Amino acid sequence: MEQLPRLSAAAAGRVAAIAARQGKPGLMLRLAVDGGGCAGFQYRFGLEAAPGADDVAIEAHGVTMVVDPDSLPFLAGAEVDYVEKIGAAAFEVRNPNAASGCGCGSSFSV
Repeated sequence: MEQLPRLSAAAAGRVAAIAARQGKPGLMLRLAVDGGGCAGFQYRFGLEAAPGADDVAIEAHGVTMVVDPDSLPFLAGAEVDYVEKIGAAAFEVRNPNAASGCGCGSSFSV
């Protein structure tokens, strides 16, 4: 089996904070890869109350991230982090499978 993507402590903390603010403990972060974006593929993030039937659940730092089986090959060995920079804060994917990316950081090519 390929290496599963990882969730950093900062990303897990952000998901937990969102869940607490919404009064929905146990919310999960969904990470998916879709065709499109300026580099060929793009990351899609969302929050889920429960995993789908075929989802792979990855638990880290008290939070669960779910990934659909079609996205897994593109995310093998990747790490999801939450980064705060001057003027912006966002989830960021460090993906060793990405041959190149775009300036916005939300799309990549393999």
